[in-house]
Amino acid sequence: MTRRSPARLYDPTGARYGIPTYPWGMAPGHLMTLRQLAACGLRPGGQDVVAQVLWYSRRHSRQVRVRAAYLYDVRLALPKRTPTERQRAALAKALAARRTCPECGTDPGYVLRRRWGVCNDCATRWGTAA
Repeated sequence: MTRRSPARLYDPTGARYGIPTYPWGMAPGHLMTLRQLAACGLRPGGQDVVAQVLWYSRRHSRQVRVRAAYLYDVRLALPKRTPTERQRAALAKALAARRTCPECGTDPGYVLRRRWGVCNDCATRWGTAA
C-alpha cells in the first residue's frame, strides 16, 4: 500500500482545486469551519466558501478517500442571531408535542419513535415493540 502525502493536497492559490486548499492542520488561523464558527458564537453571514481543508481518510471503508471541510473567513463572519421569545415558545411547544404520547397523554421524557407513534409502554401493551 502506498502512502499518500498530504503535500499533494496543498494548493494555496487554488490553481489545482479551484479554491485555496490546505492539508489537515495547515489552514491559516483566520479560516474556520462552520462548527468552529458556531463554537465562537459566529455564523458565516452570507459569505461564500473561501477555502477548503482536504485529508485522506479510511473511515467507513477500507478504501482511502479524500474528505473535505469548507472554510470561511472569520473576519467576515457575523454574530449568531438570537431567537425571539415567541420563537422560543413555539419551539418549546413543538418539542413538547413530539414527546407527548397520543394514546395515554403522558410525557415519558423522550421523543416518541415515529415508527410507533406512541410511547414505549403503549407500544409494549399493543405488542408492536420489537
